[in-house]
Amino acid sequence: MSLVVGLMSGTSLDGVDAALVDFSEPSPRTLGTLWLAYPDDVRGEALGLQVPGGNELHRAALLANSLARCYADAVLTLIANTGHRPEQIAAIGCHGQTVRHQPGQGYTIQLNNPALLAEITEIPVIADFRSRDIAAGGQGAPLVPAFHAAVFADSTEHRVVLNLGGIANLTNLTPGKPVRGFDCGPGNMLLDAWAEKHLGQRYDKGGQWANGGTPIARLLNVLLADPYFFAQPPKSCGRDEFNLDWVDRHLVAKDGAQDVQASLLELTAVTVTDAISRWCGTPQTVLVCGGGVHNIALIARLQAILGECRVVDTESVGQPADWVEAVAFAWLAWQNLRGQAGNLAEVTGAVGPRVLGAIYPR
Repeated sequence: MSLVVGLMSGTSLDGVDAALVDFSEPSPRTLGTLWLAYPDDVRGEALGLQVPGGNELHRAALLANSLARCYADAVLTLIANTGHRPEQIAAIGCHGQTVRHQPGQGYTIQLNNPALLAEITEIPVIADFRSRDIAAGGQGAPLVPAFHAAVFADSTEHRVVLNLGGIANLTNLTPGKPVRGFDCGPGNMLLDAWAEKHLGQRYDKGGQWANGGTPIARLLNVLLADPYFFAQPPKSCGRDEFNLDWVDRHLVAKDGAQDVQASLLELTAVTVTDAISRWCGTPQTVLVCGGGVHNIALIARLQAILGECRVVDTESVGQPADWVEAVAFAWLAWQNLRGQAGNLAEVTGAVGPRVLGAIYPR
């Protein structure tokens, strides 16, 4: 069997992306996709567990069960929509929901109950992809550069893949040279959180609100001074480092909400382009994927800063931009099934290549 479902629920905490992928040919073929929003109580608890609180172990276990049921709904709906049956699916590759990422302390936590997911769907589940890389001395992130290299590398063109999820990460694909990849800082996460706080909306559609504001130079400068942006890869980050508390510490009373949003958009644009310049050189093309591809103002700002470098979405090379990470976790599961490494040690800092993920049989 060559069909695998990939599930990705990222730092945006809005829901789960599911992709059914066929690996029978050299290039993975996406047969169907589905997005399932988290119920409000699931999203609220996932947000609540991002920070320390009471009765955490019990709450985390209950949330893991709820997440597994959401994932099962997504999987079963997707395979039914595409005319398939559970017994035709080789595995589910499930990332889980990150609530802590502390590679420096030797751990990362992605909430999930893969045993329950396997029980409900009657499909083998491969989960907990990041822990083995961390055990081998790596960051456990980003993991998608190995997939990016497999599907986006070109023998004649220097490309950078930019994933604009909650966190922004880069994969540098220079012909004839080792792959590099790392988290460069906030992607959509701060923009979405600020929009929800002040507009009551999950995100700033198209970046229109930010586009109507003016970046606050003082605020932008102090945010850009964060040591993370100057740290050398390999490196990874998440809500532990970048959150609204981090922003609030640097605000003053006169800072208008719309101008703060404009500043956060500029923060993402500048940290991404600085990271490209500092660590990737001068690519010919930047391939963009993730939810941020729909932020028209952000994409325009990236193109303005990068100048002659083409900024296009991954659809232009055959992979739908909204689903690249879900397809990547299907690929990681496929790598596990074949006993092949899913990490790139030069990206994560691990001591060597490792087969990633634990298998929960049907």
